[in-house]
Amino acid sequence: MTKKLFFFLLLGLFASPILGQSPSGTYNANNRFEQLESILPTPNSYRTASGSPGKDYWQQRADYDIKVELDDINRKITGSETITYFNNSPDELPYLWLQLDQNLFEKGAAGSTTKTGDIKNGISASAFKELTDPKNYGYKITAVKDIKGNALRYTINQTMMRIDLPTPVKSGASVSFAIDWNYLITEYYGRSGYEFFAKDGNANYFIAHWFPRMAVYNDVYGWQHKQFLGQGEFTLNFGNYKVAITAPNDMVVGAGGELLNPNQVMTATQLKRWDKAKTATRPVEIVNQEEAEAAEKGKPTGKKTWIYKADNVRDFAFTASRKFIWDAMQVDVEGKKVWAMSYYSKEGNPLWGKYSTMVVAHTLRSYSKRTVAYPYPVAISCHATLGGGMEYPMISFNGGRPETDGTYSENVKNGMIGVIIHEVGHNFFPMIINSDERQWSWMDEGLNTFCQYLAEQEWDRNFPARRGEAQSIVPYMRLDSKNQVPVMANSENIMDFGNNAYAKPAAALNILRETVMGRELFDYAFKEYARRWAFKQPYPADFFRTLEDASGVDLDWFWRGWFYGTEPVNQSIETVDWYGIDNQDPIAKKAKDKADFTAKRETISNIRNKTDIKETVVEKEPDMKDFYNSYDRFATSDAEKKKYQDYLASLSDDERKLVAEGKNFYVVNFKNKGGLPMPVIVKLTFEDGTEEVLRFPAEIWRLNDVQAKKIIPTSKKVAKWTLDPYYEIADIDTDDNAFPREPVQPTRVQLFKAQPRSYGAGQANPMQEAQNAKKAAGAVTGSKN
Repeated sequence: MTKKLFFFLLLGLFASPILGQSPSGTYNANNRFEQLESILPTPNSYRTASGSPGKDYWQQRADYDIKVELDDINRKITGSETITYFNNSPDELPYLWLQLDQNLFEKGAAGSTTKTGDIKNGISASAFKELTDPKNYGYKITAVKDIKGNALRYTINQTMMRIDLPTPVKSGASVSFAIDWNYLITEYYGRSGYEFFAKDGNANYFIAHWFPRMAVYNDVYGWQHKQFLGQGEFTLNFGNYKVAITAPNDMVVGAGGELLNPNQVMTATQLKRWDKAKTATRPVEIVNQEEAEAAEKGKPTGKKTWIYKADNVRDFAFTASRKFIWDAMQVDVEGKKVWAMSYYSKEGNPLWGKYSTMVVAHTLRSYSKRTVAYPYPVAISCHATLGGGMEYPMISFNGGRPETDGTYSENVKNGMIGVIIHEVGHNFFPMIINSDERQWSWMDEGLNTFCQYLAEQEWDRNFPARRGEAQSIVPYMRLDSKNQVPVMANSENIMDFGNNAYAKPAAALNILRETVMGRELFDYAFKEYARRWAFKQPYPADFFRTLEDASGVDLDWFWRGWFYGTEPVNQSIETVDWYGIDNQDPIAKKAKDKADFTAKRETISNIRNKTDIKETVVEKEPDMKDFYNSYDRFATSDAEKKKYQDYLASLSDDERKLVAEGKNFYVVNFKNKGGLPMPVIVKLTFEDGTEEVLRFPAEIWRLNDVQAKKIIPTSKKVAKWTLDPYYEIADIDTDDNAFPREPVQPTRVQLFKAQPRSYGAGQANPMQEAQNAKKAAGAVTGSKN
């Protein structure tokens, strides 16, 4: 504490202007706490001011009937589709826009020509191949016809295709047309493609954004036909799908939908296992590893067609391989039976057989509890390459692979569990709550990462979540603002995509839940957002407004700081002044004055004079003394005692109690050094070792966003003050969060600097080391025998 002062009791103390804080100088508080009306779109009958769909809300629909063949020899997709498009808008549409996402891989496509990079430290084989591969990727559109077979005029603009209609589609009407196409499948690039296994000569196929899909036409943008550059994902309509997938007859084909012809594509043994899986509490292998390994070595004798249907979904993806192990079980999700399934080759075991389907089941339960009950009949996790993941309705492609000897590091295991939760969780954001991924990545990635964090903690209490905690975003928020963009940035323009679209919004939502709103208010409002916008197309304003509407909490300052800005959180305690009530007791006052006077007399000169001056004149000549040599200036007179009693008699009971309690009053000077206003959480550690935590809402900065002084009364003396004791607000500098300041600790330097050790794919791991040690011990024991 910087000083200890005493002040006289003032009548009406707590209503006195002495407690106020008037801003002076230049501040930005009003801008930070003003409402977002000028930024958010004006509410209308489609999207209301409360954040809910309006009475005139509408959205388009597209149904698909698709026949597709997978050519395993030439790595090729050939398909034909009939699309029925329903115009539920109030507008006539003279043309239709479709997405041709495979054109991302065409030679000269904007997705590749706009990429930048360097080869200062070399170039990877995959990057080199991407630059030099002469294959002619992208769609080959062979026919576009109306329902009567007449050719329709169309124009392809990179990853978008416009179909010009002979007559406009009127409001409330529908139109059907057919498209034939083919394309060469790329190697798996994180969203779709194939993975080839040279050891056995087979490939796993993960087929997505594989057919021409309707672009979205809505009340916000009209046609959403921003080009696909690879980073911003997909903006899609809901519809019903019927898809017939023809593949070599020794392949297992899984898809995001309900299998309509199991008796034609599954063996009698597999059907029995399927029935067993309906009541199992652990995954049942429909196709086991032994059968998958046998299929790897065989050759197809023909073709087989798997027929799937999916109702009210925004997309369709499938997977195929003769290498697949397939396990499944039915789980209860909010009172409904849902298939949880996994497809994986032997390269994924033992991790995948043990964890994948169990994690799928857990994810469905966790997300359903926090959003809406999972509405679809199935949820699938597929093992695709080493890392990362990608999501589609009811099916996802996920990484995480053990070593060839079956061992794995803890990081690989937890990474796999985390990515399965994340990708299966995408069934809710954006597959059900259908946000515009091409424009706003955070609306699916950020919300989903937040729910992933909650599901991870429910999976394992000590799960090492990478994202979600406030402190996890601190390294990113420490970056120079020039190296950041706001969360509210277009998907293709985001720097540091993982932090910006995933980690920062997830941390922000966790802060809302734990610190700003509290769990009860937040959970209700978040679930209400999911309920309102399930199977609809929300935009940021709908999310912002719903959370405020359902909670009664003004959050405009929070959206402005966390989503529209790049300033960090950096609070500090600058000073603490300590005050006490002067009870005006003359005896106590004189005693204190005497003690102070005596202490001040203990100067170095006086200490030495006690021995150096043998005798003073007054000591030698007593007649030199007078009245003042025996006068006690610190004695209390009768007049002073009476005046004190009169003072006490003039006080009210409350005032007399305040005087008697002897409370401490601390004026704590908080500073907002980072710019982003946040609640102030301060822990008081008292001299007796007990603690108390005080919380002040972010509005503490509403009149002065740089400095806030708070008067804090306590019965006990405070020995230490600590800001943000539970790491709740993502403060980027905690060195100034304690008062008195913590002593600076030395940086420890190793005598010999060792190379850091990490465990990942292709590296030694503790499980492998333990097995090797066990083998070595066995070999030594055997040699002794």
